[in-house]
Amino acid sequence: MWVVKIGGSLSHDPALRHWLGELCEVGGGRIVIVPGGGDFADKVRQYQNEWHFDDLAAHNMCLLAMTQYALLMQGVEPELVLASSEAKIRRTLRDGHVAVWVPTALMRDTPDAMSNWDTTSDSLAAWLSKMLNAERLIVVKSCLIAADDPLETLAAAGVVDGKFVDHVSDANYVVELFDKNNVALMRDRLLNIPVA
Repeated sequence: MWVVKIGGSLSHDPALRHWLGELCEVGGGRIVIVPGGGDFADKVRQYQNEWHFDDLAAHNMCLLAMTQYALLMQGVEPELVLASSEAKIRRTLRDGHVAVWVPTALMRDTPDAMSNWDTTSDSLAAWLSKMLNAERLIVVKSCLIAADDPLETLAAAGVVDGKFVDHVSDANYVVELFDKNNVALMRDRLLNIPVA
């Protein structure tokens, strides 16, 4: 099983349809998509700045922002199956489909280590990969990423969140960051085609 986190920055990009189509075509039974927050989460920041509510409320709202992006993805690619629990994810994969994680089960009544702006959908994708015992985590971003860019450099530049490196430092799965133009590389990986 692979987890593919698709950044919210692709929510207005034609590349999103291409990624979702390819994942459905070659990833059925193997792929769990984690949606980013995108401008849905940006709105949460805006409201927090305006109303000065705490990070717990913002965290819960951002999980709903990810849920909105998941619904958008399913609207674009109706074959995708929304899944809010590990059981539903595994059932979806057993049925040969691609799951899109709806993270509403992570909503909290009291703050925890993930209820802050240092933990975004990137770190949640790493957390889910560990929980599901995934083989690989691919994080798809809209900006250009070189294959040899160190994760620490990408975190310092804000490409991934500040906690992401900590979450994957001892990962028992492969971690790769792709830019939006790498859909063919992802397809080759899924089809086990050696990359020259």
